[in-house]
Amino acid sequence: MGRRALPKLDPALDLSAHFLEWSDVDSSGGSCALFARRAPLEIEIGSGKGLFLSSASRLRPDHDFLGIELAYKYARFAAARLAKQGSTNAKVLCADALRAFAEWLPGDLAVAVHVYFPDPWWKKRHKKRRVMNSQFVADVGRVLRRGGTLHFWTDVQEYFETTLPLIAATAVLEGPFPVAEQLAEHDLDYRTHFERRMRLHQLPVYRAEFRKPGNPE
Repeated sequence: MGRRALPKLDPALDLSAHFLEWSDVDSSGGSCALFARRAPLEIEIGSGKGLFLSSASRLRPDHDFLGIELAYKYARFAAARLAKQGSTNAKVLCADALRAFAEWLPGDLAVAVHVYFPDPWWKKRHKKRRVMNSQFVADVGRVLRRGGTLHFWTDVQEYFETTLPLIAATAVLEGPFPVAEQLAEHDLDYRTHFERRMRLHQLPVYRAEFRKPGNPE
């Protein structure tokens, strides 16, 4: 299921408080002080239309949320969703997540990293482009605080089954721990729009959670 065309954004909508580009943070020398307070930070890789960011930031106002989305139009669309919602604890960074983790995000920063339905890169020669690779998992382990969690969901069984031993081989995270499927209470009660599409079509979703060893700070 490919991505669908996005509705046009209202040109009068101010995205300055919710949308960032790599050039906005690249000169920070490793600093990621994006929010005006010190609060538990959760990071989402591949925010798409921003359903998770908008829902989670509303339900957990005591946490801050950073979405990293490579596609410019989708990053702005997700930021627009946050702007319309009036969110003060969520932003979207338009950037390559692998580079952001490797070059910018410091260690012991986040309480959670969310990776939902990443591009599976179906062709054998393209699988090296998958975000879930050994270096990224090592970077996630570094960026997470003690007791922090990695949430990985996909609709591709092969991707799921090859990623679990890859994560185990890095020896930086404990798991996998099973994640139960919850009944949706309303039409948008899903982690992402992609999860909604899969479940409405009665297609399987594979879920796992991993934790960084140690007691939460």
